[in-house]
Amino acid sequence: MMSVLDTRNIEKLAAEIGENIYIDIAKWHLYLAEAHLHTQLAEQLYPLLEKGDFTESEVQQVLQKIYVNLGGGKQTTSLVNLIPNSGIQELVRILKDFQEEL
Repeated sequence: MMSVLDTRNIEKLAAEIGENIYIDIAKWHLYLAEAHLHTQLAEQLYPLLEKGDFTESEVQQVLQKIYVNLGGGKQTTSLVNLIPNSGIQELVRILKDFQEEL
């Protein structure tokens, strides 16, 4: 069962991710908060922060498991395919900074 503190931390992490990480589609930047993907991503990434040290590869594995519907569900793709490499590196930085605050 998740504690109130964990819930608050996930909400705070989700806000940070949502404001700073975006998906890139045809050079259009859609921030994860606008795409309503930030909370789901924060919930999936939070266990990495709790376990201690993590790698960019582990973050990419989490992104790989989150699927995004495109074209009204005609097609799906993994979130890792939609976030530019620079965004993934920024996400890792956000996570490491957030982990230091825990």
